[in-house]
Amino acid sequence: WTFYTMDSSNQCSRSEGYVDPSSLISEDGKNSKAVVCQRCGSKVLCPGMAVFAEKELFLPSMRKKNTINQSDGTLDGDTLTAHWLVDDMYTFENVGFTKDVGNVKYLICADCEIGPIGWHNLDDKKSFYVALDRVNHE
Repeated sequence: WTFYTMDSSNQCSRSEGYVDPSSLISEDGKNSKAVVCQRCGSKVLCPGMAVFAEKELFLPSMRKKNTINQSDGTLDGDTLTAHWLVDDMYTFENVGFTKDVGNVKYLICADCEIGPIGWHNLDDKKSFYVALDRVNHE
């Protein structure tokens, strides 16, 4: 998660939870470390399998699958911009997909079902986004 705080000079700064993407990107623009689930540590992507992409995407708040609830018609979540982009779903080591939500499927950890960790538009068969803020790197 990325948290922003105001310092004494009213400047917005990132706090401890922020991951600097430059430390995770190899010279060829790919992930230099394995991408793993924040909850169970299951490997989602091997190093060198995804490219860094900046795209503004809304992801609902992370919850275990059986607790997602839209009873009041609103959806809590975050608009995230830093993602790993994969062009083939078979590139993933371990990922699951939610049922269609409009023309989107959300990516979840296939082992512990936490998510969403990413986003896939059904109109674009070659774009699978994994949010850097929703996964760990090792």
